[in-house]
Amino acid sequence: MFTVFQIMALHRLSLRLRQTVTQTRSLHGSGWGQQLGSAAVEPEPPVRSEHAFFRTAEGDPAHHSEHHLGQHYTLPPATMRSLFPHGLPPRFQLQVKTFNECSVMVREPAVEIISHLKRADYSKPAIRYLLYGERGSGKTMSLCHAMHYCYNQGWMILHIPDAHLWVKNCSELHPSAFHSSRYDQPIQAVQWLRNFRVTNEHFLSKIKTTRRYMWTKRESTEEGQPLKEIVEHGLSRVKSSCDVVGALLRELRLQAGARGGPEEEGRKRFRLAVAVDGTNALWGRTTLKKEDKTMIAPEELTLVHNLRKMLKNDWCGGAIITALSQTGSLFKPTSAYLPQELLGEEGFVSLEPFLPVPVPVYGEKEFESCYQYYIDRNWLQHPQSRTEEGKKEIIFLSNRNPAVLERLCASL
Repeated sequence: MFTVFQIMALHRLSLRLRQTVTQTRSLHGSGWGQQLGSAAVEPEPPVRSEHAFFRTAEGDPAHHSEHHLGQHYTLPPATMRSLFPHGLPPRFQLQVKTFNECSVMVREPAVEIISHLKRADYSKPAIRYLLYGERGSGKTMSLCHAMHYCYNQGWMILHIPDAHLWVKNCSELHPSAFHSSRYDQPIQAVQWLRNFRVTNEHFLSKIKTTRRYMWTKRESTEEGQPLKEIVEHGLSRVKSSCDVVGALLRELRLQAGARGGPEEEGRKRFRLAVAVDGTNALWGRTTLKKEDKTMIAPEELTLVHNLRKMLKNDWCGGAIITALSQTGSLFKPTSAYLPQELLGEEGFVSLEPFLPVPVPVYGEKEFESCYQYYIDRNWLQHPQSRTEEGKKEIIFLSNRNPAVLERLCASL
C-alpha cells in the first residue's frame, strides 16, 4: 500500500516529466532541438538493399553498359588487394575502410574506354586514351574502373598511381651508374617494383628475358631467365632498382602480345595495360635540384625517361590509359584542366595521337545515386541532410563535384 507521502511524490514526479517533454517538443523546430532529438533516440541504421537503384549486382566491368550508368558495383576484397596495392586515392581508401566495402560507380568515361578496349586490334600499335576533367571530377576512379576490366581479362597491369611523386620531394637522389647524365630514385623504384610484383606475380615466372643484363661487374642476369629474377634483384639490390625498372619495361614492350618464349609455344599471348595517373608530370617541371642548385629536368630522371618510352605507341599487344591531374601539377594554374594546358606543347605532341575522354562532374542521376549510397551506408547522419531542402543545399555547395561532395558529406 502507498502512503500519502509516496502518492504526493509520484504526483510531483509526473508533473516534472510532463514539463520536460513539453520543453523538448518545443525545441524540435531549431537545430539544437534536432540534435537533442537525434541524441535521445538513435535512428536504426538503414538496411542494405542489394536491389536498390544505386547498386548493381554485376561485378564484371566487361558487362557494364549504359544500363548500369550511375550504379555502384563492389570489388571483391582479394581483387582490390591484388590490383590496387598502391593505386586508390587516400580518401577513397579511408572510405573503403569506413564502409567496409570497395564500391565504384559505373560512369560513362570508363564504359567508353572499356568499349574501345573490347574492339581494338592488338596487332596494331597501342592506342592511347587520355582522361581529363576538372579537379575532383573522378578521373582516377574511371582509370581504376578500366584497369579492373583489364585485370579481369587476364592482362598484365603496369600501373603508375601518381607520376607526380616521381618529380618532387624525393628523399634520395643519386647519379646513375648506367648513364652519367641521369639521376636514380631508388626508394621510388623499390616501392613500385614491390607493388608491381603483387599485381602481376603469376606472369613473372612465365615470361623470360630476351638478353643478358649486367647490373654490376659481378652481378648479372642471363638471357632466358624469368622476369621474377630481375624483379627480385631490384628489390634486394636497391642501388640497381632503377636499372631493373628500365630492363623490366624494355622486356614488356618487346614481348607484349607475344608468347612467353620458344619453349612455351603453346602458351596464350599476354596483353599489357599501361595505366599512368598524373601523366602531365612527365613533361612538367620538378622540385629536385642538382648539387649546383640547378633544377633537374624530368627527362634527366631514370624512372621518367623509361616511363616516357612506355607511353610511346611503338609497341603492340596492349593499351595505354592515362589521366591528367591538377592536384600535384607543379607550377600550373589551379584552374587548368585541358590537355594542352597541363601537358604543355612538348607533352601534347609526345602523346599524339590519343583518344581524349572527358570526365564531367556528376549528372542528376549520378548525384542521386551517390546521395542514396551515402544514406544507405549511414554516412549522412544529420537529420537535415536527409531532407529535400538539405539535399538541395548539398547540391548547391558541392556543384555535384564528386570530390567536394565526399568531403562535404564527411562532416554531416
